Amino acid sequence: MLARPSDLARQVIGCAIEVHRALGPGLLESIYEKCLAHEFGLQQIGFKRQLPVPITYKDLKLEGLYRIDFVVEDTLVLELKSVEQVLPVHKAQVLSYMRLTKLQQGILFNFNAAKLVDGITNLLLTDDGQLG
Repeated sequence: MLARPSDLARQVIGCAIEVHRALGPGLLESIYEKCLAHEFGLQQIGFKRQLPVPITYKDLKLEGLYRIDFVVEDTLVLELKSVEQVLPVHKAQVLSYMRLTKLQQGILFNFNAAKLVDGITNLLLTDDGQLG
């Protein structure tokens, strides 16, 4: 389930590690999100934050119900958590966002890990939408 990070993913992971080193675990997700956005700006990494994800079911359009924490350089989905343990539902959330946006790579960060490297899940979808 874990994929090899791309160069962009490695840069993003480096930014997240920088934020985690400075703040440590135990804060609210929203604080990590704001600080990570600031770090992306400092590193000149393009991103969209709290990006709405429209969902279409047959002729029904659902908008504003889901928001992706970050889409980086229009290629990478990021979901931030600050939880005791990453659950399968958290990974499923990232995979759903990837499928809905047709982006093949996603990273789930759990900022509540003692060492952030232990709280990183890198996900990759194949062309047919399956986990690679």
